[in-house]
Amino acid sequence: MSAIETDIGLRRGSFSLSANFSAGPGITVLTGPSGSGKSTVASAVAGLVTPERGRIAVNGETLFDSGRKIDLPASRRRIGYVLQDAMLFPHLSVRGNLTYSRRPGELSLERVTDILGIGHLLDRKPASLSGGERQRVAIGRALLSGPSLLIMDEPLANLDAARRAELLPFIETLRDSLGLPVLYITHSWPEIIRIADTVVLMEQGAVRAAAPLQTVLTAADDGVRHLVPDGSVIEATPTAGDVDGLCRFETPAGPLFLPRASSSGARIRLFIDAHDVAIALEAPRGVSVQNVLGGTIGTMTILDESHMELLLELAGNQVIRARITRHAGAQLGLRPGMTVFALIKSVSFDRRLQFRGME
Repeated sequence: MSAIETDIGLRRGSFSLSANFSAGPGITVLTGPSGSGKSTVASAVAGLVTPERGRIAVNGETLFDSGRKIDLPASRRRIGYVLQDAMLFPHLSVRGNLTYSRRPGELSLERVTDILGIGHLLDRKPASLSGGERQRVAIGRALLSGPSLLIMDEPLANLDAARRAELLPFIETLRDSLGLPVLYITHSWPEIIRIADTVVLMEQGAVRAAAPLQTVLTAADDGVRHLVPDGSVIEATPTAGDVDGLCRFETPAGPLFLPRASSSGARIRLFIDAHDVAIALEAPRGVSVQNVLGGTIGTMTILDESHMELLLELAGNQVIRARITRHAGAQLGLRPGMTVFALIKSVSFDRRLQFRGME
């Protein structure tokens, strides 16, 4: 069963919205250029904006259906909402903010504060908290309202890099520990790559693509290529110990050696920039590149008069993109179905999953 089903349309002046997508459990990210309709979709799901037509359902419950004249008020939709600004009550303690709109439910104050790591803050006032702490309190308040869906509208936009890095693990914990579906809005691809299960690409009021993260990143459709970074994601688990200062990561496609790692055993996603992948016809010898994965060419796409892109199918159902010159492709005689070797530069990786040109 889909956690979120949306097929709505509305017009506001010159702006027209037509949003049709469905997503399963986990974190569904709405992304796209400013003004593409992301926040309008979220507001419609929450009951703050009324579509002119269509249907909205969350966890199988219909919240809006123009054909059946169903339009539940926002107060009955059980939607938790977290904005860029935590909007805490300054005169209340953290405990008072958390319990202000609390509804009886499965989540206790103790469990929420434990998940978010804010138990030691309960007696403090918002003015004494850091930006990341305030956002964690705002998330906790939303959770204690007993939501069936949590909407987060650019919750990290007002935080610096350190506070964003601090808060992202707590958002992952919400998904992994609570099983609560999240509708998450952001422009940041490092955030998307780290937390997204489903990505909904929006542009000019329309949904251009809605699919799992890797599917969206490796789509060959020219209609969405300009909306995604030039690269792909591979899942990896760092192992204990270093090899000459490098950490060994186990992936379904083979090992990778990187200079930095998160804690051993924590499964993470690594972004591979398509420009940092070279192609060889044979397993290389006598080269400095340490990361080599064998695979098969799935598709080849001509990008312009000078460049082409390969989609490489690796072991373990992993897929990566490689951008090379058309001249190199012709010299190597590349064609779909060929077995090749991808040489991946270590500079492509970063332990915080940030990458060049996308922040």
